[in-house]
Amino acid sequence: MMPLKSKETCEGSDACKDTLDSLIRLIGDPDKAKSRVQKLCALMKEIDEEESSSELDIFKAVADPSRLRILKLLREGELCVCEIMTALSIRQSVTSHHLSVLKDAGLVKERRDGKWSYYRLSDGAVIELLKQARVLKGK
Repeated sequence: MMPLKSKETCEGSDACKDTLDSLIRLIGDPDKAKSRVQKLCALMKEIDEEESSSELDIFKAVADPSRLRILKLLREGELCVCEIMTALSIRQSVTSHHLSVLKDAGLVKERRDGKWSYYRLSDGAVIELLKQARVLKGK
């Protein structure tokens, strides 16, 4: 089955017809199935219009164990790159790469002081994100 597209391109498309045919088989009621397909098309349009790429950047950034550990370290406040690399026992270049990914995702902010770079969480929402992950997991 082809994925649904937004409402403007969905109606009459092969994906829409495939979805409708599948739902008619599953639900048994063609009118109800058509109504559900229209709702699904509207939902897909909303999803397509959202800034999904920024959400993906965030989830990709926290999916890496080292980056997640960095975020947990930064919950306690600002740290220098040298402190982070020492705490995690990883090379400076690897640490800088991880911090760059976190910064690009908007999860951390950088402050330069001469040749030193200090990082902190971008705001309290990052701490809340970590808390919610534990709640979702049930711990």
